[in-house]
Amino acid sequence: MLILTVTPNLALDITYEVPRLIPGATHRVSRVRQRAGGKGVNVARVLRALGATPVIAGLAGGPTGTAIRAELAEAGFADALTPIAGESRRTVTIVSELDTEPTMCTEPGPAVSLAEWANLRARFAETVARADVVVLSGSLPPGVPEDGYAQLIGTARDLGTRTVLDTSGPALLAGLAARPDVVKPNAAELRAATGIDEEIEAARALARNGTAVVASFGPGGLLAVTDLGTWRARPPRPLAGNPTGAGDACVAALALGVANRASWPNTLVKAVAASAAAVVCPVAGQIDLATYEHLLADVVLEELDAAHPHR
Repeated sequence: MLILTVTPNLALDITYEVPRLIPGATHRVSRVRQRAGGKGVNVARVLRALGATPVIAGLAGGPTGTAIRAELAEAGFADALTPIAGESRRTVTIVSELDTEPTMCTEPGPAVSLAEWANLRARFAETVARADVVVLSGSLPPGVPEDGYAQLIGTARDLGTRTVLDTSGPALLAGLAARPDVVKPNAAELRAATGIDEEIEAARALARNGTAVVASFGPGGLLAVTDLGTWRARPPRPLAGNPTGAGDACVAALALGVANRASWPNTLVKAVAASAAAVVCPVAGQIDLATYEHLLADVVLEELDAAHPHR
């Protein structure tokens, strides 16, 4: 099964572990990790752990872009990356060993020309036709049109490939117009996109024209509003750890469910289990498979409003 992940704003992720994070203090770093990142790369790592074959697309440039491509190749990932003149961004995450709370600093990303974006669109069109599902994740770098994801979703739809969109702000609102199969906002993104505080009402405001909304609420689990019904799914208990990669693990499981045309209850249980199994891992893009398998039987699933699904 081939799943294409698209990350226009790729990054080189650097993680520092410190005994305790104290603002204004000098810290001795106990451990450093560095690898290719960005939301779609993290999704691809989880997809491979779950048995799928991911291909990574996006924009990469400069020495940081070279380091990203080298790390992906070393890790055994196939890429369909498009070169750009600008320098790919870096993210720095500082994890406190005392309380495991992460602090993240993210660069905005390089300026992308319209010609470079056109090159990505052309390569995307060549690759997406072979994919079972395409996942479009993360922010758009400067210079990419706000409807950049909508353009890619339209191409995928024309070629019969299903789509999962995980972004925020104007890119999310523009992407919805192209009718992705699934969108996955978190609580803050859902509220910002709709201006509605009540969770189910807000999700229903986005779930239109056949698009399913799966909203994530951290330890509170997932809310799914679809044409086939509405469900809540949550882990049986909170898990301690680093929640940075939980959303990407959720998206990976959703993409697999879409590719397999699995039922929504089955897909949501796996998405919650994958999210929780990511929390116990130190860096985004990993899941603990033993935790994942154990949680599959324990995820709490509640069906809501089955008699009146969203239309």
